[in-house]
Amino acid sequence: MKTALITGGAGFIGSHMVDLLLSKNYCVRVVDNLVTGKYINLAHHSNNKNLLVDERDIRSLSDSDSLFKNLDYIFHFAGIGDIVPSIDKPEEYLSVNTQGTVKICEGAKFNSISKLVYAASSSCYGIAKVPTDEDAKIETEYPYALSKYLGECIVLHWSKVYKLPVNVIRIFNAYGTRSKTSGAYGAVFGVFLKQKLSGKPFTVVGDGTQKRDFLYVTDVANAFYEASITNKSGEIYNLGAGNPQSINYLVKLLGGPIKNIPSRPGEPKVTWANISKIVNDLNWEPKVSFEEGVKKILQNIDYWRDAPLWDEESIKVATKNWFDNLH
Repeated sequence: MKTALITGGAGFIGSHMVDLLLSKNYCVRVVDNLVTGKYINLAHHSNNKNLLVDERDIRSLSDSDSLFKNLDYIFHFAGIGDIVPSIDKPEEYLSVNTQGTVKICEGAKFNSISKLVYAASSSCYGIAKVPTDEDAKIETEYPYALSKYLGECIVLHWSKVYKLPVNVIRIFNAYGTRSKTSGAYGAVFGVFLKQKLSGKPFTVVGDGTQKRDFLYVTDVANAFYEASITNKSGEIYNLGAGNPQSINYLVKLLGGPIKNIPSRPGEPKVTWANISKIVNDLNWEPKVSFEEGVKKILQNIDYWRDAPLWDEESIKVATKNWFDNLH
């Protein structure tokens, strides 16, 4: 029986990774500080003896920690994921997303694991030409993007210097059930779903024609699984559906009125992953259509009932420093 450690395993993508690996009869260890992760995301596995959940900050781990013992794979999702607040708290983002990654790499190195798969971000490309391939120029526009890219550099450095088997996946726009519901102003799905539950208009940034390469979370988890079992190592893969969807189309599928708010500087008009490499190398492809994915979310919309409700004024306050610094 294979054993995997999932950092951030009580979070959005991490909890779906838990689902997938347990379905494949893995022993799964989760480390999560539960700042944004939630036990409820794993509650359906509460009686599964193959799941261990350890509530800790990854920065507190040592390379001799029991979590790393007799381990085959590590899936590293833990980190701070909110983009906008990074402009106010760069030190915190760099600490968690880089120093935390060093801790994971050291644990992996010391215990000779088979593969570490790192959850990187397409934000490293900034405002890129589309479709974007893995060789595109790196342009980190804000601290979150910088911190995730530095984490990627750390993982690849450990691969080069210490021969640690790793693969890096640059996630474009993951969405799905259990996506983040609390904390700072963030991802469009969480904002819109709470607005829909509250009978409020969707706060659409700009004119809504901007497009994002949305990929359903179970497809994301499957890609990470394939990246762990492949013989390939030291690779970088872009991960999206390869089929961008407009925010206006998302609003149409969700159903409801719109309130347009100002566009934000530093954000691309279109994100669009060239997924040729991951399709060819890992024999992976997206399975869940955008329409089917949105339907799944609407069927589980009560999950977002306790999420913060954002409106035009509260978004203006939350993004003030973003506009001040990235104009």
